[in-house]
Amino acid sequence: MSKPVKELIIREYRDRVADCQDAVVVSIRGVKAVDNNKIRMGLLQKRIRVTMVRNALARKAFEGGALAALNDILAGSSALVYGGASVVEVARELVALVAKYPAIEFKGALLDGTLFSGKAGVEELSKMPTREEAIGLNIGLVLSPAKKLAAQIVGPGSSVAGIVKAIEDKLEKGEAIAKVA
Repeated sequence: MSKPVKELIIREYRDRVADCQDAVVVSIRGVKAVDNNKIRMGLLQKRIRVTMVRNALARKAFEGGALAALNDILAGSSALVYGGASVVEVARELVALVAKYPAIEFKGALLDGTLFSGKAGVEELSKMPTREEAIGLNIGLVLSPAKKLAAQIVGPGSSVAGIVKAIEDKLEKGEAIAKVA
């Protein structure tokens, strides 16, 4: 391959992953062409892209960028999977696809500069909460004491209100109220 063609490919890789901070690297060698198209189209509907990469050229394209940590796992047939809401969502989708297409091989994933190597790393990543889920959990933890406090404050007040309502109902019916000693 000539040097201008290599430079063109490197530039194309950089353009494609310019906004990408996190990604998963897989090998789809052994997946039939029809299944490959089904996988790609299914992922594309979820705004997840799959790009086959030439390892040496991808290493040069990722140099000095957010994806540079992936250079260690780029060997053999490699496809870069990225996009979606987060790399956790991408990992979840890929783990689900492996059940149907066992020929997909996980090489690793990158999340916030942390490299998750191999199948175990990608599966571990898929079990993590997404950014939105983590924010929701934290908000729940922050609000939980306030909810408990509000319940404790309202609880006795509602009991008193219930007693007052019962006394009011008895008085309206003309019943006598027993004196509490």
